[in-house]
Amino acid sequence: MLTTARLILRPVTPADRANLVALEADPEVMRYLNGGQPVPEAGLPDGDFLAPRGTEPEVLAAHETATGCFVGWFAFFDDGLVDGLRTAEIGYRLARDAWGKGYGTEGAKVLIAEAFDHWGFDRIRAETMAVNLGSRRVMEKAGMQLVSTVFPHFPHPIPGSDQGEVVYEIRKSDPR
Repeated sequence: MLTTARLILRPVTPADRANLVALEADPEVMRYLNGGQPVPEAGLPDGDFLAPRGTEPEVLAAHETATGCFVGWFAFFDDGLVDGLRTAEIGYRLARDAWGKGYGTEGAKVLIAEAFDHWGFDRIRAETMAVNLGSRRVMEKAGMQLVSTVFPHFPHPIPGSDQGEVVYEIRKSDPR
């Protein structure tokens, strides 16, 4: 479990399933993942993006400390050694009513700090669609820098996918 001034992040459990499913039923939450289509209740076992249902060890449910309200989730994936650096990727998905409150940045920062200060990682990365300005701003406010733009092939392109995906990172040696 991780805590910030306003959030508690803890591993998801099956009891979180309803909140996770509801999050992915919101077309605006899913806009930059699948063009705003709701994710089936069963999830997407072979999907192009994570659709947690409460059993994923890398996913942390985020709740407001003051109210206990579910605000979304954060994920932390150990990518092992990449270019000689112990590397991880973070991800997040927040409920629409949690947008614009700084929760994304707060959660990303605590994951980055734990990764560098306690878990032994050298580099943290995150990726989003180039047109997803909100997610890009979270990465920037968390101290991450744009390192590349990639143009993966999408079998089912969504609006904005032609502008590519942006990759951000922060290294342990970077000022925080």
